[in-house]
Amino acid sequence: MKLTGNTIFITGGTSGIGRALAEALHQRGNKVIISGRRRGLLDEVVAANPGMAAIELDMTDAASIERAAAQLIRDYPDFNVLINNAGIMQPDSAAGRIDDVLLVSTVETNLIGPIRMTSALLGHLKTKNNAVVAYTTSVLAFVPLAVTAVYSSTKAALHSYIMSQRFMLRDTTVRVLEIAPPWVRTDLMNSREAEQAMPLDAFINETVAVLGTDTDEVLVDAAMLFRGNPGPGEHELVNGFNAQMVEVFGG
Repeated sequence: MKLTGNTIFITGGTSGIGRALAEALHQRGNKVIISGRRRGLLDEVVAANPGMAAIELDMTDAASIERAAAQLIRDYPDFNVLINNAGIMQPDSAAGRIDDVLLVSTVETNLIGPIRMTSALLGHLKTKNNAVVAYTTSVLAFVPLAVTAVYSSTKAALHSYIMSQRFMLRDTTVRVLEIAPPWVRTDLMNSREAEQAMPLDAFINETVAVLGTDTDEVLVDAAMLFRGNPGPGEHELVNGFNAQMVEVFGG
């Protein structure tokens, strides 16, 4: 995608990858609008980045998504790039009873929300040149992390949806991209100080560079092994990966 001159809407833009990506794209001369549930956090990010804008949005609420989409199209008619970044990640226990609140909130935020958001904005995006719909998934879409099975499942489902949507939009002006981060130092799973995780600034720098190419899958070098999930041999890879992660997270 082109890296300047866009009007970009980023969900989940108040922290972590979402905020860092919003700030990086803002610095490159794009009009960036972020969203989140908390007005105070939105105001904090906008104050730190003059020229950025914000829209309140609850990704688990269909009515909130429709309101935000209508406001975005009305107030920013040049809007041409949607980055579905909002997501939540919590540990669970696939070996026992899954907490229903965790299950529903994770599926609504990570899977249903982005599908609804894109659906509400796609008609507008089809009228724009250089239009992009991007989704932040995870390398866990390819190799699940057993101690957060619901999260991994939502990212795998979103990856599948992205491939279908990319095919269905192949003859339009809308490109469909997937950003699949490796483990990055953010607040997800209390990973800000994790030595094994990729530093956030390094991830953003590499990701923006890849965004500027013609690829449909935005992968940093640290994500390549996971994307190479070996099909029928995946069980050995998944089991080996999770044996290592048990030492980090327990389970």
